[in-house]
Parts: sequence; structure tokens; C-alpha cells
Amino acid sequence: MDIKIELKPKSERRTTPFKPSEPLPFGKLRTDHMFMMDYESGQWNNARIVPYSDFHIAPGAISLHYGQSIFEGAKAFQHDDGEIYTFRIDKNAKRMNHSADILCIPQIPEEIQIEAIHTLIDIDRNWFPLQEDASLYIRPFIFATQDSLGVHPSNTYTFAVILSPSGPYYAEGFTKAIKLLITKKFHRAAPGGTGSAKAAGNYAASLKAGEFAASKSASQVLYLSADNRYIEEAGAMNHFHIDKNGTVYIPEFTDTVLRSITSESVIEIQDKLGVKVVQGRFAIDDFIKDIKEKQITEAGGFGTAAVISPVGEYVFEDGSSIVVNDGEIGEITRHIYDYYTSIQRGKIEAPKGWNRKVERKY
Repeated sequence: MDIKIELKPKSERRTTPFKPSEPLPFGKLRTDHMFMMDYESGQWNNARIVPYSDFHIAPGAISLHYGQSIFEGAKAFQHDDGEIYTFRIDKNAKRMNHSADILCIPQIPEEIQIEAIHTLIDIDRNWFPLQEDASLYIRPFIFATQDSLGVHPSNTYTFAVILSPSGPYYAEGFTKAIKLLITKKFHRAAPGGTGSAKAAGNYAASLKAGEFAASKSASQVLYLSADNRYIEEAGAMNHFHIDKNGTVYIPEFTDTVLRSITSESVIEIQDKLGVKVVQGRFAIDDFIKDIKEKQITEAGGFGTAAVISPVGEYVFEDGSSIVVNDGEIGEITRHIYDYYTSIQRGKIEAPKGWNRKVERKY
């Protein structure tokens, strides 16, 4: 792919390593540049890296009115050799194309997506935050740009990538278990819809549920299936729980569950982790009963941003609650987190292809 590069003047861009003087927030900062590519006349073209700036978009753009927009979330880490590596970026590229198919967006070959991301990171590598537990958060996204008020797939799109030097998703890091609200009031997705896509509209639809959860002192909603029988997602994460025998249970990937790359990775390395992972459909009534009877000893959510969000308590609308592991982070949960993040940071050898080095070309 031929990428045109327009850099900020040297006096306006970072040319020295980024050493934050205070703990970094998650997702707030931006690097100097962004990648862009356009779709028109049936093909992707005009690949370019330009200074980070606002988009110029028609007021009638289909993405603004009908939500034809998708995105991904990935991370890059600096290893002890001083080089930057993206983590499982091929899985993100594959999932982007899955989302694109569901929302009638033209797909982009995986290697082109990866080349775009790696080139941008290479150019802005001085923005990698030299701080404990920090990473370079990667946000690729596609949105429809055709100026049309008819309800139909757009015939033009923009693919873009921006980078965010970030600290841990939770300011306190992996030190505190969260609360989830169990309710039948909200549902994340229905069969036959966009539940398995990383569609912007899915997240807009979760905001009201998030506010309601906060009103009950919970971080997010534990989403149930449309018939309110089975566990599906933990907010924007895949839910998991662990029984007293140490078996990890993850709801099966269906068209109402986003396939978490963290979940997939844990499943793939379960032997190295020394745990057994089982996927299936888990009834909420049985789940509650098993927590009360201490058959379930740990629980949480898997996702890229936080990696693992341990859950220490499930609250109900009436104010009652059930506690897991005395509200503390469990031993197995902590072990999975430590092992997984050590792979990301190059401290433990990763399975082949998981960590991709960002080559120095610019």
C-alpha cells in the first residue's frame, strides 16, 4: 500500500520520548498524526497520514443519521528491547471486517489495516508513554460519509486510525473489584441484530443502562439474553465466572455477544494458564444460586481496555446484593491478569504471531 505522509512541522510534533510526570488517564490524549483512507467508486484509496485534526463531513452524512459506523480497540506495548509491539492486531483486523459485513460496510484486507496501524505507530512512536502499566491505545474506525437522507448503505466511507497514550482503564489499576447490576430492564442486543459487531450504535444504546447502573452504585449492567434467562455481557465486556474447582466459564459467542479478543486469548492459552475454560449458556437463576452457595468463587469481565475487571458484588434493583469472594479480587483472576499482561509486555513468551514488532521505517 502506498501511504502519503504529511507530517506536522518538526517544531510542533513530539521528537523526544514521552515521560509523563503524572499518572495518565485512559483515552484522553492523542498523538500528533492520524491515518485516513477513503472508499469511493467501489474501492479503498488515498491512504495517507496527516496531522491530527477535525474531519470535514457533510451534515447529511449517513453515519450521523443512521449510525453506519464501526470501530476497534487494540493496544501496543514497549518491550524490554525498546521496541513497540502491537498485541493480536490481526484479530482486531479480522473482527473489523466481521463488523463491516454486518453493517454493510466494504471490508479492508487485514494486512492493509495492520500496515496502516504500524506505519502510524512508527511515525508517532515517541508518544509511547514511558510509565508503568501504560500503553498506546489504538482506535481504528470506519464511518459512512455519503450525503443522503435515504435509508440505505452509504456509497462512500472513511477509514481512520488514531492513537491514545493511556494509563490503566481504571485510575486505581488492577486493585479493586467492581459491582455489576443484575436487572431485566435493559438488553444489549437481540438475536439477528448487531450484537456481535463492534458497532457505534451498540455503545450509544448502552449509555442509559450505564446511568441506571450508576444510580444503583454499580459500574455497569450484567446484560441478559432477550428472554432474561441467560447471562450474556458484563457492560462492554465478556462476562466470566470461576467455580470452586477453578474452572473458568465464559458465555458462548453468539450473534448477541461480541467476541472478545481477551476471551479468545484466554481460551487459547488455558493450558499455559493451568486452568480449564468452558463455554456455554449459563442461566442467571443458577448463577445467583451458585454464588449464594459459594459454588462460584470469582467473577469478572474480559475486555481490551481493562483486560480484566474483577467483580466483587452483584446488586439488584431493590438494593439487595450478593458478594463474590468477600468482594475481593480472586487468586485465579489475578493469576490470569498477571500472566496475560506479562505476555502483552514481552515478559513471558507469547504464542507465535501474538506480538507484532512495529518496524522502524520513518
